Amino acid sequence: MKLTYINTKHMSRDEWLKQRRKAIGGSDAAAIIGLNAYATPYTVWADKTGRLPDKPDSEAMRQGRDLEQYVVDRFTELTGKRARKLNAIIKNSEYPWASANIDRDIIGEKAGLECKTTSVLNLRRFKDGEFPENYYVQCVHYLAITGKNRWYLAVMVLNQGFMVYQITRHRDDRVPDWCSGSVYVSDDEIAALMDAERGFWKLVENDTPPEFSGTPADTDALSAVYTGGGGRVELSGREDTIRRYRFLREQIRVLETDLEHCAQTLKEDLGDHEQGQAGGFIVNWKPQARQTFDVKAFAADHPELDISSYYKTSTFRKFEVKAVM
Repeated sequence: MKLTYINTKHMSRDEWLKQRRKAIGGSDAAAIIGLNAYATPYTVWADKTGRLPDKPDSEAMRQGRDLEQYVVDRFTELTGKRARKLNAIIKNSEYPWASANIDRDIIGEKAGLECKTTSVLNLRRFKDGEFPENYYVQCVHYLAITGKNRWYLAVMVLNQGFMVYQITRHRDDRVPDWCSGSVYVSDDEIAALMDAERGFWKLVENDTPPEFSGTPADTDALSAVYTGGGGRVELSGREDTIRRYRFLREQIRVLETDLEHCAQTLKEDLGDHEQGQAGGFIVNWKPQARQTFDVKAFAADHPELDISSYYKTSTFRKFEVKAVM
């Protein structure tokens, strides 16, 4: 195993993104095996093949970067371990299709550190020593690329708590008192992840898209990749897919009607009451208020104001399937 380091200290964001597209990174790994709620094999493939535009910086991404050093400081305070920044993309000769851009290297120990900042809405995912699967896969990916024995995961749940987890290659590793949870990862599990990544990278090299996941992430990616240009194409061989699409649409319509019928029956039973109970079930039908801004009324009351710049225009491609008469 030979490690090489690509210096990123003076690298621009565009250059960094270009390097990132050349390999599977830690944040890509979970998506490739279907364990990321926001990315899929197709979205990663479309990104690596240059079909998707660069992701705009979100508030969550900005906060994660800005608070990274704070998370490191809290980790050091809690554990007594010192961490350093590498400013490098790590490559491993055994896995040429993969790379690791780690948050920190632990000084004096064959270990690394991943820092996360997350919303209080995700607090339930950190109960009883548990943490999100995509975090785990990212750390396993880093263990494989770096050849290290441990990876620490430091997580700050905004305004709620700070936890550190240990992902270790030692079966009977000691669990420190400050550790919220420790997970053993076997060589077989690391090999399985690397095999999955190797298979995925062949799709990138061959420019062959992976199977779709059926999730909104793939729908959004397809809309970004194919913006429309007119014309017509023959879809020979897709008749069964079209029939199934029409059948499922009809089934959804039937189920939605059935669902609404159940709700209507229960609402009639509740009448003016806000809550009802049947066995182990509670049914609520409570009044709620929501305020919205009436643009048309405001424009009518203030005809002297030009509010055209406040209207947001979005374009999209309408998808429909219909039978030819």
